Amino acid sequence: MWMYLGLLAALFIGLHNLCKKHAVRGNEVFPVLLGTVSSGFLFVAICYILSIFYPDYAFENGYDFQEISRQTHGFIFIKSCLMSGSWILAYQALKHLPLTIVTPIRSAGPFFTFIGAILIYKESPNFIQWVGFFLIILSVILYSRIGKKEGINFKRNKWVFAIIGATFLGASSGLYDKFLIQNLSLNPQTLQFWFCLYTILILLVILSITWFPYAEKRKAFKFRWSIIAVGVLLVAADYFYFKALQDPDALIMLLSAIKRSQLIIAVVIGGLIFKEKNKRKKLVPLAGIMVGVFLILYS
Repeated sequence: MWMYLGLLAALFIGLHNLCKKHAVRGNEVFPVLLGTVSSGFLFVAICYILSIFYPDYAFENGYDFQEISRQTHGFIFIKSCLMSGSWILAYQALKHLPLTIVTPIRSAGPFFTFIGAILIYKESPNFIQWVGFFLIILSVILYSRIGKKEGINFKRNKWVFAIIGATFLGASSGLYDKFLIQNLSLNPQTLQFWFCLYTILILLVILSITWFPYAEKRKAFKFRWSIIAVGVLLVAADYFYFKALQDPDALIMLLSAIKRSQLIIAVVIGGLIFKEKNKRKKLVPLAGIMVGVFLILYS
């Protein structure tokens, strides 16, 4: 069951990435990020308020929010810091790089998760799973060569380093999620509510320094419908992902790989919508990534 929940998460992540590209294109990154997180938080906050005034009804419909200790709040705040850093770097890179370059680099996330799952959680991959992961990494390297044809030098472009950093932080957060869900026994609703709230507070501090004081930057911001869509889709994706992690048999390294199936939406549909270059050539490494995911799922 947890694998199917992972596939649902991948579907919403793929749609989320398309909307995110639309939201940041030619726009101010930080207010867009704040808007997306806030719109997702409002969706969860409505459920939280419902659980306060109508606890029985909320509990029956799955809106069960736990009371947590200060220490647990601290653990959730750490996750907010990790993901805030990851999103800031990713949004900046997405603004300056094609979606069909950003998404495949992000697909290297399972490799970091894979190593962490072995070292931290002692998950034991078999030979075919090893082959699948290295196939994903080799495919990402092939993408880098295609990226050079679009004028993107992977060794000198700072936005490439930004997306690599975002990928590493995102993978670290993914490993941390297993600790929060399984070791601290947090349910998805509770984790999402406090995680989004702390992330908003972090972003408000950053914007108070980098955006609010500057009139030119405020005028450059353009509100788009996709900002709200990004937040709602991300909450949906995280919910199914956290639900999958609640299963004691769930392997974080496999869930991370299953989520890469969202590449089909990002590269194929995204390439057509945003009319990015070398779409056919990018299908070759895309196929390599998908084969790697297939090997992991069916090994």
